[in-house]
Order: sequence, then C-alpha cells, then structure tokens
Amino acid sequence: MTTRRGFIKGAALAAPAALATPAIVKAQDTIKWRFQTYAGAALGEQVTKPIIDYINKAANGQLEIELFYADQIVPTGELFQALQRGTIDGVHSDDDSMASPTPLRMFGGYFPFATKHILDVPVLFNQYGLAEIWDEEYAKVGVKWLSAAGQDPCNFNTTKEIKSVDDLDGLKLYTFPTAGRFLSQFGVVPVNIPYEDAEVAVQTGELDGMAWSGITEDYTVGWANVTDYFLTNNISGAWIGSFFVNQERWAELPEHLQSLVMAAIEAGHTYRNQWYWGGEARLRATGDKLALRTVPADEWAQVEEAAVKFWDEIAEEGEVHQKIVDIFRDYNQTINRAGPPYTNG
Repeated sequence: MTTRRGFIKGAALAAPAALATPAIVKAQDTIKWRFQTYAGAALGEQVTKPIIDYINKAANGQLEIELFYADQIVPTGELFQALQRGTIDGVHSDDDSMASPTPLRMFGGYFPFATKHILDVPVLFNQYGLAEIWDEEYAKVGVKWLSAAGQDPCNFNTTKEIKSVDDLDGLKLYTFPTAGRFLSQFGVVPVNIPYEDAEVAVQTGELDGMAWSGITEDYTVGWANVTDYFLTNNISGAWIGSFFVNQERWAELPEHLQSLVMAAIEAGHTYRNQWYWGGEARLRATGDKLALRTVPADEWAQVEEAAVKFWDEIAEEGEVHQKIVDIFRDYNQTINRAGPPYTNG
C-alpha cells in the first residue's frame, strides 16, 4: 500500500529527473543553404522561387534556403565548380550552361531534336533510364543530382526575319553551348555573354536575338521588347534542367528534410509544366510584341536531318554518350510510331 510519506518521497526523487529532461533536449540548429539558379530574377520568380518558398515555409525553421539568381554569386558557367567545393549548396540549372565536367554536359539544356514536348523529359528520366545515368555520373564527381524536368522549347526570337533556313546564316545569337555547336553548321554565330546582358546586347547590335527559350520566357524576361520576330520552328521541344546539391550538404540533411526538398521540387515541376504549356499557346495566339514566322516543314526537315548526323557524332564520344543517344533514339521511335499528339504533326 502506498503511504502518504512514501508518495511524497517518490515524487521528490522523480522531480529532479523530470525537471532535467528539457535541459538535455537541444533544439536543432537551423540548416542554412545558399542556392543559385541559372535564371534571372524575372524568370526565376516562376521557375525556381516557388520551390524555395515551399521548402522555407514547410521546413518549420529547420532548413532555410537563400535564393540567388543568375550570376549573383558566381557566373553560370562556374556553377558546378562552386557547388562541388561548397561555395553554393544547391543549384537549379542545365548541365550545359553550368559547364558540367561529365559526359552529361551536352545533353542538358537543348540537345537538338531529342524532345518534342515538355512531358518528354520526365518520361525519359523516369521511364527510359536517364535518371539512373544522371545519378551515377554526378555521384562520381561529388554532387548529388536530385531531379530533372522539362520546360519550354528552343525557338528563335530575333530582330531579323527568318523565313528560310538560309536566313540563319550570319545571325549572332545568344544560345546554349551545344545548341550553338549544332547551329553553327547553318552559319549561326553563337555568342556567350552573361544572361542578364542579353537584352542590352540586342539593343546595341551585338546580338541579333536568342535561340534560348520559347515565347513565354521572351515575354517574361523582356526579350520580346527588343526583338521583333518569333520563329515557330524549334530545334528542341523542351529544355532539360535539373536540381543539384552538394553531396555533403545532402548527406547532412535528416531524412524528413530530404523528403521535403524532393516534394517541393516535384511540386515545382508540376507548376512549370502548366505555366509554360499555357504560356506558349496564349502568347503565340494573343501576344502583340513578336510577329510569328515559320520555315516550311519540308525545308526545316534539313535541320532535323542534320540533327541525326549530330547524334551520331556525339555518340562516338564515349560509352555514356552512346547510351544516352540510344535512349533518345528508342524514345523517338516510339513517339513517331504513336503519332499525334506525341509528335508535332
């Protein structure tokens, strides 16, 4: 039987332990990351900031990410090195723009005619094996690849009319390294400048335009204000870009925060899918700043045929190159057999 004296004695012994418990539970220190996107501020508001906002709101103070836009910490071409050494903790970019030192470099951004629509990208990664390749290759160089998604096609917005393939000859265009390498055979002069300088470069005549995006970006970032024409023919149906983090920073994250980051990225992919898909249609149909031009399909076919030879050339550069090109070939054979809406006509 518990006596009053025994109860009081037991309570007295238990009290110090109970009171001590809060003292040994230490609140988790906030993990802070610096994150840079390839996109300038206007575009970054749509393609990267929603993901960062999602994480910062849902992490309940356990993870805080500071977002920087194109070239704010380091030039875009140095993003990979900065990520690898920990100057930046996370990056949103394509492999091509950030000068990835892997065989994947030329396949990020716009690999000529590899895709036709925005949803081709997640299908290629999740159903055709690109995700495993990206994960393995980046693990070799100390970077954690998280996820890839598609965005807009690679069209041309220019100050000069393009009504035939011959009109490409001599055009000075801001474009991606691999896209520029491909287009140079048609006389295009690729110009490499900081992203935020492209608009002024058109105004001063240093550039004739861009082969960088679809029409949604042209209006969003102001390029539609300084160019006159939009070519509906594209050299790629969707940009391939990814989210990356420093391998050590990722390993330090508790599992629930890793899951949160991945959920935010996937939510961001969904948002961009509808933002670009709707924007491309609406601005082509109702936009009043860029006049639409189209090279006839039978003539543009010579550009598509050149891409087939370009793929062969790239495939010869290594085993990983060959594997990725084979995946693109396999996928394109499938959608070409399936027909519309998977193909463009």
